[in-house]
Amino acid sequence: QVQLVESGGGLAQAGDSLRLSCAASGRTFGSYTMAWFRQAPGKERDVVATVTGGGDNTYYADSVKGRFTISRDNAKNTVYLKMNSLKPEDTAVYYCAAGAPGIPRSLASWYAYWGQGTQVTVSS
Repeated sequence: QVQLVESGGGLAQAGDSLRLSCAASGRTFGSYTMAWFRQAPGKERDVVATVTGGGDNTYYADSVKGRFTISRDNAKNTVYLKMNSLKPEDTAVYYCAAGAPGIPRSLASWYAYWGQGTQVTVSS
């Protein structure tokens, strides 16, 4: 069982930066593929970025590529999402998720564990 707790969301202006953190419980954190998803009102939950257990392989949605960076610190059981050059369209609830190695990384249904979400609101 893995419990995930996100933090770091809030209000920002276009062009600002925010860093989200996701603290995980459990002794096997380093074995999980970790991901950030986001969901805007009335829309589906979409993948933002993923990182493999060792941190050596990352994936980004086209909409955030070059602006967002996912990273992890397995010693601290924490995954991060650094968001630069924020845009109003980045406004959403951001969720941290953990899944088994080798899963289809962009599909939310494959992730077994989810955090409660943190709101990010970007004004123009």
